Amino acid sequence: MTGDAHPNELGEFLKARRAELTPNTVGLPDTHGRRVPGLRREEVALLASISTDYYTRLEQGRVQPSASVLATLAHVLHLSDHQRHHLFELVGRPSARHRRPATQRPHPQLRRLLDDLTASPGVVIGRRMDILAWNALAVALFTDFAKVPEGRLNCVRILFTDPAMRALHADWRAVARDCVSLLSREAAKDPGDPQLISLVGELSVEDSDFGQWWGSRRAPLRRPGVRRFHHPLVGELVLDWDTLVCGSDPDQKLVVWTAEPGTPSYDGLRALASRATGRPAGLTTGQAR
Repeated sequence: MTGDAHPNELGEFLKARRAELTPNTVGLPDTHGRRVPGLRREEVALLASISTDYYTRLEQGRVQPSASVLATLAHVLHLSDHQRHHLFELVGRPSARHRRPATQRPHPQLRRLLDDLTASPGVVIGRRMDILAWNALAVALFTDFAKVPEGRLNCVRILFTDPAMRALHADWRAVARDCVSLLSREAAKDPGDPQLISLVGELSVEDSDFGQWWGSRRAPLRRPGVRRFHHPLVGELVLDWDTLVCGSDPDQKLVVWTAEPGTPSYDGLRALASRATGRPAGLTTGQAR
């Protein structure tokens, strides 16, 4: 533990909070015959995608939890903002409460490149894999990013929470594991980022695959290559993808999907472009609010 941590207080806080909750509150079946009120340790561990042994040692003050584990427990235990802040303070992580990274805007150079893409989907990705900008063909291929609620424009969140994304990607599990691996790299750059911590906690609770892959940290990171899509309008698409890192702002990247001319996938992209804009070139672009 760090010098400012209070392991015994942390354990007491966790025990007190789980005693205040019922299985119904957290979406578990309510079984009869409970000797004590509240949630059991194994139930909290199950919801947080961690082992019961690890959670037990956590309550006993024998391990130091990571920021992502704390965020997951905050979601599992339905903590208020004040309680969540207190939880982080108990393990000596006040930075998770106070620090607010500056809002990113798409770099002008990447915006110009995005504007010039007329036959390929493209998006600008920032910290935490947030989506900063996109072109019309990216909307036609994936989703209408402009309709995503403010603060939720994140490619990992969309991939795991939008059912249409699972149907669109022919190899969704491979793509999703790659995204978890990339997100873990983002977390390593800035482990105290409160928005990233909140994102990991949210997805760990909502999706068991994410929780398992995040906990293992063994997801393979695939190099730029091929993605296969089952598009509801134009059918099968086999697209190459690659990433261009902004030279003056390494935290921003332009991701582009292309198809070899003369292939059915190339024709499919042209058809999507026509549907999106009424013409095969001169696509419009958008950006996060």
